[in-house]
Amino acid sequence: MPTIRPSTDADIAAITAIYTHHVLHGTGTFEIDPPSESDMATRRADVLARQLPWIVAEKNGEVLGFAYANWFKPRPAYRFSAEDSIYVAETARGMGVGRKLLAELTVQAEAAGVRKLLAVIGDSANAGSIGVHRSLGFTDVGIMRSVGWKFGAWRDIVLMEKVLGVGDTTAPE
Repeated sequence: MPTIRPSTDADIAAITAIYTHHVLHGTGTFEIDPPSESDMATRRADVLARQLPWIVAEKNGEVLGFAYANWFKPRPAYRFSAEDSIYVAETARGMGVGRKLLAELTVQAEAAGVRKLLAVIGDSANAGSIGVHRSLGFTDVGIMRSVGWKFGAWRDIVLMEKVLGVGDTTAPE
């Protein structure tokens, strides 16, 4: 099983390669053009600057996947709600890497003060991602039908959520 650890600058090439595959071949992201390594480094730096986690799964020196949490929306009222993103290398699919990444991401997001973790899953046919989220306690919020156009077809977005820690039972400090 892989080790989950904080990402480093040295992981950017592997992170970019994994994400590029998903952009070009998958519907979990609605991005059409793969970002460059520089773009991914900037995205990672932005997440880390917000004191939010960006982690990788590694086995024998190979990055098998990555995950991060980012604010759901930029306005200050949303500062206790974050969206998760998880991408696994094609060669590591079905090995539990996504589940392990999401489990650790949930722990780190809560430690960072997140009270609600949101999944905005591209494509309602994305059974793997939906299943991983459900297995870790995410509940369905709803489906936004036909909001993205990719690979010649309309794609849905599945919304899921998970309360972290005390959730909305107390006011934030």
